[in-house]
Amino acid sequence: MARVNTTNGTALGYDETSGGKRTPIVFLHGVGSDKSVWRPQLAHFGSDRRAVAFDYPGYGESDPAPQGATRDDFAAAILSAMTQLGIDRAHVCGLSLGGVIAIAIHHAAADRVASLILADSFAEHPDGPTIFERSLAGSRDMRALAEARVDALLAQPADPSVRREVIETMARIDPAAYVIGAEAVWLAKQRERAAAIELPTLVLCGTEDKPTPPVLSAELASLIPGARYDLIEAAGHLTNLEQPERFNRLAASFLRGLEEPA
Repeated sequence: MARVNTTNGTALGYDETSGGKRTPIVFLHGVGSDKSVWRPQLAHFGSDRRAVAFDYPGYGESDPAPQGATRDDFAAAILSAMTQLGIDRAHVCGLSLGGVIAIAIHHAAADRVASLILADSFAEHPDGPTIFERSLAGSRDMRALAEARVDALLAQPADPSVRREVIETMARIDPAAYVIGAEAVWLAKQRERAAAIELPTLVLCGTEDKPTPPVLSAELASLIPGARYDLIEAAGHLTNLEQPERFNRLAASFLRGLEEPA
């Protein structure tokens, strides 16, 4: 178990691979997941750079989230953890809630961000308050919530092993942390923050994403000057897990366009 202390005293869990000196990349998970969802990306991108996937406060191997923690508190915790790990600047890749937190990280410290990869996310969700209320009710039994939600999260027919992984990961989440994460993502209103991004940005979305459909990713891309937008076929909300080769190929191509040849 790897953990790093942050300046507010909360230790965050993280996984890391490192095989080169290119600009590091940081991965941020969704509300119903944890850092383990990024295993395919850590294996791929850790071949030529430092690749780190974090748990948010309250998730995975992290300490509990402080009461009343917000998306900006999560962003501050990730920035502090990066500093403690000696990562001054990184590409930041976030999925769903991770995309929301990535935008908040850019808002807080744009100089720490080399580029953004925002997958299956949004600036503001039109049905966010309704989804948040449903999340509150479902959080009382995380396994039951996971079993009820998994088929809406994944493109169908889903790989049985991926389906099982999604259920088991979500079932492990502390209900209090899930409620904090759900508020952070579903009640986000970050259109102004997105429009202020002046960094290279790649927006990705699964063609079968139901919770955050492609129209929301397209809107997000339209808000960010010069953003590139790509769809991932035969993927639902968890594009990096459902179609890891396609996800990795698109992200790697984006990064190659920003970096000097090795």
